[in-house]
Amino acid sequence: MKEHLLKYVLRLGDDSLILGQRLAEWCGHGPILEEDIALTNISLDLIGQATSFLNYAGELEGKGRSGDDFAFLRIEKEYLNCLLVEQLNGHFGDTMLRQFFFDAFRKNLFEALLLSSNKQLAAIAEKSLKETRYHLKHSSEWLIRLGDGTEESNLKMQESLNTLWRYTDELFFEDEVDSYLRENKVIPDLRHLKVVWKEYVDAILLQAKLEIPTNNWQFQGGRLGKHSEHMGFLLAELQYMQRTYPNMEW
Repeated sequence: MKEHLLKYVLRLGDDSLILGQRLAEWCGHGPILEEDIALTNISLDLIGQATSFLNYAGELEGKGRSGDDFAFLRIEKEYLNCLLVEQLNGHFGDTMLRQFFFDAFRKNLFEALLLSSNKQLAAIAEKSLKETRYHLKHSSEWLIRLGDGTEESNLKMQESLNTLWRYTDELFFEDEVDSYLRENKVIPDLRHLKVVWKEYVDAILLQAKLEIPTNNWQFQGGRLGKHSEHMGFLLAELQYMQRTYPNMEW
């Protein structure tokens, strides 16, 4: 149980950590001041979630590693985040669509984890759910605003959708880790969550006047430590201070 749970917790923590790092890249570069602040705050929320998950991972592993050790001192193949969260920010619409897909998944997941047989997971989910609901409201509203905006904004958002859709299926990746934890009522059935996620996504995309691409090709690999070409560059920036000044503490 502990080995499977450790890997699952690392997947959740790495998703939050890597997306939080991506959003931090917007600090000082947002299209308007309010969004600069909003994206930075969402980044901080995600890094806070990552801290909770990665600290718990350290407890489960029992080898004295801290959340910071997991965040800053692993090599690329040891990160288990999905490929979606490591994709480049692109333009503001790309970032909002990536965020929307992730938020819609995370909200439903955290709601389901409230009923987990693992009290620590349930507690982290409860703490994270309120801010995740805000994240989803924020990204959903921007998706509608940009999709149902001008002809140019709709075109750009459709191009974003055509590019990012291929990374969404991995949100619902399952292997023996998930199967074992699901059977022991630690995590929900991702097949059910996928149905709920798709219904919500379809409803928002309809309001945004956007269409899911017909190309069904999907990328996977992140959950098993196989990442895109962007990951190494992201980690180089994320880990720079800790690698340069070992054992640094904030």
